[in-house]
Amino acid sequence: MKKQITIATRALVTLLGMLVIWFLITQFSAIPSYLLPPPKNVAQALINQRWLLWHATQITFVETVLGLLLGCLFGSILALLMMISPLIRRWLMPLVLISQSIPVFALAPLLVLWLDFGIKSKIAMAVLMIFFPVTSSFFDGLRNTPQGWLDLAQTMNATSWRKLFFLRIPAAMSSFASGLRVATAIAPIGAVVGEWVGASAGLGFLMQDANNHFQTDLMFAALFILSIMTMSLWGLVDFSLKKLIPWEKQTF
Repeated sequence: MKKQITIATRALVTLLGMLVIWFLITQFSAIPSYLLPPPKNVAQALINQRWLLWHATQITFVETVLGLLLGCLFGSILALLMMISPLIRRWLMPLVLISQSIPVFALAPLLVLWLDFGIKSKIAMAVLMIFFPVTSSFFDGLRNTPQGWLDLAQTMNATSWRKLFFLRIPAAMSSFASGLRVATAIAPIGAVVGEWVGASAGLGFLMQDANNHFQTDLMFAALFILSIMTMSLWGLVDFSLKKLIPWEKQTF
């Protein structure tokens, strides 16, 4: 409990420090408000446009969560397949690497054309961004199972499937957790990129529309909500992982 309070205190102090720096820059610099609005203007936009922001947040949140769930499921299955079969690994690994070598902004218009302007293209974009860290970290964890454990299982005549489910997967959970945390942090980026390319709602669409109309305060308000949503989702995932994987080494 004390450690959780300490983490919350650090986060609060950091946030307050950033707000103070932001306020000082807007007050004592020559930067016009349409380029960098003061915190007061952004707070007013949050209040005055709360229903518009709330509706956009709901859409982006659904896209992010569905993309995160599907991306983690897809990444986990790929990692297991590559661990089970060397033949599958030789064919899948190049495809996985190629998928990450193509910039997401180049794929976003294609996904919109293929999957229309609805939620499916945004979910697909989030999946493309997050499945790789899950696949890579989980696969590394699966193949780095302590050799002593495998030797002991071999002396007990354990089958390959038993080694996988009772040794490799439990041993790989810490690596999987690391990949999942990274995926949680970047999942909203995929949804927002999809909304930038083609959408009629969502925080990404709202930020782009506000930018086109020089409503910088509204754009900053949407960006603020997106940051809070991402941090809250990451905190929830991190808290759940600490409860589900108590043997994982804590880093915060």
